[in-house]
Amino acid sequence: MDTVHYYSGQECSVLENSMLRLLVTRNIGPRVLWFGFKNDENLFADLPSFVAEPPGGGLFHFYGGHRLWVAPEDFATTYAPDDSPVNISPVKDGYLVTKLIEPQTGLQKSLEILLGDETQVVIKHHITNHRTKPVTCAPWAITQFKTGGVAILPQARHDACVLPNRSLALWTYTDMSDTNVTWGKDYILLHANMKLPFKVGFPNPRGWLAYWFNGSLFVKHAGYNAQAQYYDFNSSSECYCNDQFLELETLAPITVIEPQQTASHVETWNLYEDIPFPQNEKDVQALAEALKLE
Repeated sequence: MDTVHYYSGQECSVLENSMLRLLVTRNIGPRVLWFGFKNDENLFADLPSFVAEPPGGGLFHFYGGHRLWVAPEDFATTYAPDDSPVNISPVKDGYLVTKLIEPQTGLQKSLEILLGDETQVVIKHHITNHRTKPVTCAPWAITQFKTGGVAILPQARHDACVLPNRSLALWTYTDMSDTNVTWGKDYILLHANMKLPFKVGFPNPRGWLAYWFNGSLFVKHAGYNAQAQYYDFNSSSECYCNDQFLELETLAPITVIEPQQTASHVETWNLYEDIPFPQNEKDVQALAEALKLE
């Protein structure tokens, strides 16, 4: 297990193959702080000093990279600090990264990070309930990217005749007139040049989200259950952006986790290189067809 030091003294375990490189920090987490092609730059945001101050005192350090949160968003539960060391154990094709039980919530988070083919990673997110009573929540997988790129948010395509075929969740601070957002028929394009915070959520039967940055295209896939209920007005996918970072987020369905049981949520990441900048829906559709994205 190779070890390197990243920003602010973060001691990280290296996971790589012939194409991809990931840095998984030992000091905090569970977190993936670095992801990209081996000889390229980090696609993930570097945020060593970015913090939130939830009511009740204390700070939540974002750090950047990929993290596991607990939905619904609640200051007491979601913002439980992850500033303590984690255990990293080798498993077949990757690492199992486990946090200590959170004293504030009675929950324990872990990530299984597995290298697939040359440009694919599988991330299994686990939340285990160590309370004496059931907990209703959902695993919530969040990836923070550097700004300057464009997020691609696919919309539902099925024909519902005279009935609606999609819905959107909007937050108090979301400005639908922001010129950085293109509201298309089949895709929403969000240019990560925001000055003010912006967020949108939606049910995502197509199951993928993407972010283009400097010629690379990151695509994450997560399952969607049309019969299940999701938080945030039934949003299985969400995208948040401010002037520091852009987040692609996927959520598992609302789940009752019994004592000593675990809820899991799986994402599959694919990374593509030499991808031209997608300027409009036509470009995105051509890209989706070329990469066989549904």
